[in-house]
Amino acid sequence: MNRLQKIETVSDIPAEYKDQPIGNLLEYHNLNKPFSTYTSAQLLIGMCMDNRKHLNVPDNFAFIIRAGGANLRYSEFKVSFAISVGGARQIALIGHNHCGMVNLASKKEAFIEGLMERAGWTREQAEKQFEESVPKFEIGNEIDFILSEAIRLRKVYPKIKIAPMMYLVEDNRLYLIKE
Repeated sequence: MNRLQKIETVSDIPAEYKDQPIGNLLEYHNLNKPFSTYTSAQLLIGMCMDNRKHLNVPDNFAFIIRAGGANLRYSEFKVSFAISVGGARQIALIGHNHCGMVNLASKKEAFIEGLMERAGWTREQAEKQFEESVPKFEIGNEIDFILSEAIRLRKVYPKIKIAPMMYLVEDNRLYLIKE
């Protein structure tokens, strides 16, 4: 976790993000900055679907795409739409520790049993979906994945500033990932 930069005061926010949507996100969430009023989104937030994470942001401030592991590989049309039509100027890509998309192989039996019990699937259906999906959705290490996803998205959207971040579930705080 020494790759994470704490944001405890406004002076901890790097100059490239100050007075920008990414800096405002850090101030709203970590520093309890009073909410401004927004009529349109300033930012796209890509984050995990995990139910343990909740961001402290004002209404209309950001588009939020939630996908397992903050993996936006299969959400590029939505990202493009948020930028082109929605006017988002920056992207905050937020991973978190203890992510369920890490080490998916260890969750195979729980996945299969859960779909059989709760969704009425056959073992074969559940196994097939698991085997076909794991290569697409396994993220490995959370920090490494978020960094690689930020680099990938920067190539796709070269004019958009993208900030890789981590959310620690223990303290509910956002941290910038040092690159």
